[in-house]
Amino acid sequence: MTAPIELFYWPTPNGYKITIYLEEAGVPYNVNYVNIGKGDQFKPEFLKISPNNRMPAIIDPEGPGGEPVSVFESGAILQYLGRKFKKFYPETERARIAVEEWLFWQVGGLGPMAGQAHHFRNYAPEKIAYGIDRYTNEVNRLYGVMDKRLGDVDYLGGDYSIADMASVGWVKSYEAQGQNLDDFPNLKRWFETVTARPAVKAGLAVGQDEREKMNLASDKDAQSVLFGQKAR
Repeated sequence: MTAPIELFYWPTPNGYKITIYLEEAGVPYNVNYVNIGKGDQFKPEFLKISPNNRMPAIIDPEGPGGEPVSVFESGAILQYLGRKFKKFYPETERARIAVEEWLFWQVGGLGPMAGQAHHFRNYAPEKIAYGIDRYTNEVNRLYGVMDKRLGDVDYLGGDYSIADMASVGWVKSYEAQGQNLDDFPNLKRWFETVTARPAVKAGLAVGQDEREKMNLASDKDAQSVLFGQKAR
């Protein structure tokens, strides 16, 4: 029997990537909440496995050679899990290239830009028009890239894969990013299809009761922790 993966998690778009994969693959896991609004990400025991003080991270007690291994960074975790469990990450090179292109597109583009749009539109203490327009427009451009791709294929990598799991949590907050899915019919079809999957629903639901305890829009202490970080 597979030993449970230890998941260090908070319910955010990056965290959802891993709960979705684990639910889809039917892998047992234990959730260790890292309350990013209270600064849990700076605790020494967490920094040992995630030196960038960001969740998610995992510990696999049955890593390579049967020894425990920790992995941080959501994209790297998805690739590790995909290789280990041989699900949702193709083994043939051409198919894997397509999945990795869209996985890294999300990690390097959709996630950071959507995060900035969300921040400037919803959390910035001053409504800076340049920042709002810059990032809202860039997310719109990226949605257009997805829409064009999804006009040719059902899923980002061709077949359903870790690339879709990486992106769906970021599209979930499209309204807060100033976007309208009706403007992107292929993206809307994909989003509705992916979010209808039972495992995706289960992955997105993990920790929602914890998330509801923190209202980031009004919690100044949490904002200070999240938005005022410098080197330590």
